[in-house]
Amino acid sequence: MTDDGPERDEADADPHADGPLVTAGAPSGATEVAVVLLHGRGATADGIVRLAEPLYRHGVTFYAPGADRSRWYPYPSLAPVERNEPHLSSALRRVEAVLQQAAATVPQERVVVGGFSQGACLAAEFAARHPGRYGGVFVLSGGLVGPAEWLERRTYDGSLDGTPVFLGCGDADEYVPVERVHRTAEAFRSLDADVTEQVYPGVSHEVTDDEFEAVGALLDDLLGFG
Repeated sequence: MTDDGPERDEADADPHADGPLVTAGAPSGATEVAVVLLHGRGATADGIVRLAEPLYRHGVTFYAPGADRSRWYPYPSLAPVERNEPHLSSALRRVEAVLQQAAATVPQERVVVGGFSQGACLAAEFAARHPGRYGGVFVLSGGLVGPAEWLERRTYDGSLDGTPVFLGCGDADEYVPVERVHRTAEAFRSLDADVTEQVYPGVSHEVTDDEFEAVGALLDDLLGFG
């Protein structure tokens, strides 16, 4: 019998470390803008790349990491943060590694971080914990991670230095309370982001055409087409 305990323990501590990375769009040599694209729970990197097809532009390269077991963390985003460890910390490290890979082709000021659903929550949490100047952040049907009462007491350090941030969510979303979107917008404003917050009446947990247009406009601005 072999003893594989240490390897298993290491994998459990950093479950997303060796996950897949799907790239799409412009080849790296032609990258003008890079997008780190984060999928939702139960989805895949391939799936989020297909979902993002309305965002394809000449000069835009997409980097989509895949989560272990198709989830970035096991419990709801509103659960106590410690319940989602070590998965959440592993996910944040994975986003940072992919962002560094993207930033090796273009300056960080031309790297956009965003996602849908659980991927949107991860994008929001990453930007809040790693403030700096990015090309943009988009959070579609998501928000910062943690219980509401904990978020009310949470403070933020650093500056996003005018980074454009787009938050979009439906008021009929069964997973993301509108209050979470508002609190996330407040947090990003406190970090000096240029925040656009859009709540869609009657819309549930989905991406709307208006959201695609908003994120597409952000990319067009970075490409000089705005």
